[in-house]
Amino acid sequence: MSRNATLGGIVMFATAVALFATLDTTAKWLMSTGLAALQVAFVRYAGHLVATLAVTLPRQGLGVLRSVDPRLQLARSLCLLGSTGLNFVALSYLPLTTVTAIMFSSPVIVTLLAVPLLGEKVGLMQFVAILLGFLGVLIVVSPWDAELHWAIFLSLGSCICTSVYFILSRMLAREATATQQIWASGIATLFLAPLAFWQWQEPSGPLVVLMMCLIGLFGASSHSLVTLAHRMADASVLAPVVYLQLLFATIGGYVVFHQVPGASTLLGAMVIIAGGVLLWLSGRRKRIAAIRTSAIAISSEQSERKLKEDR
Repeated sequence: MSRNATLGGIVMFATAVALFATLDTTAKWLMSTGLAALQVAFVRYAGHLVATLAVTLPRQGLGVLRSVDPRLQLARSLCLLGSTGLNFVALSYLPLTTVTAIMFSSPVIVTLLAVPLLGEKVGLMQFVAILLGFLGVLIVVSPWDAELHWAIFLSLGSCICTSVYFILSRMLAREATATQQIWASGIATLFLAPLAFWQWQEPSGPLVVLMMCLIGLFGASSHSLVTLAHRMADASVLAPVVYLQLLFATIGGYVVFHQVPGASTLLGAMVIIAGGVLLWLSGRRKRIAAIRTSAIAISSEQSERKLKEDR
């Protein structure tokens, strides 16, 4: 890939990460105005569904709704629903940086789950990364703290749901991105609709209504930008950019809620990020080794052919 394309991909991915942080900040702010967590989750996915359908249906037609594996798609969508629902409830009680730091441990959990579910092997570097990830979460959660909030466990549950969601996404790698987005947002909207209307609270003003409309757009735009970014730059280049979300969450928490992350949150986040970077380096080494092995195999095959021709 060219340098300009790679740079464009990095900018797009950083914008997507900023939108994810904006989405969480908006959700927390909406709940602070009196809206229920499930109500906010509903408008987030309903808006996402409408935006995705508006873009994809005119170009791809109803065929975009057809899935290669409906049952796996349903399971994946329910995991995403669980992740968002638990995350939004946790956000209504916890600082943005705490929830974001815990969510950073999902790549570590994905690596752990990939062993029994995908048959992948864990090397020494990956094992150390897993230990660092769990140590970081332990520091953020601080179970020895007398002021431990119960919503921490909702955030941990959200992280586990996210990790299973990523595993199922790997299993559905053949599925079109638009199809996955429509299924995920559509199923979430259907499941949340009765719960949201049961808990429905009237918005307190025009700004609240505006942000309710925008939150779904933030979700749809961020997912689309992630897809575009991966077309322009390698995943190994983009992976470290995700940690900018902690910076954006810190800014959002301070500007909107006047919250400053505590020492344990920052320390734990740094340990989790160290684990994530170690995972990234491990994956990059494997990819380089695979490319070298492939190159050697091709070279050997060409040499054998040349010897046969000479004979």
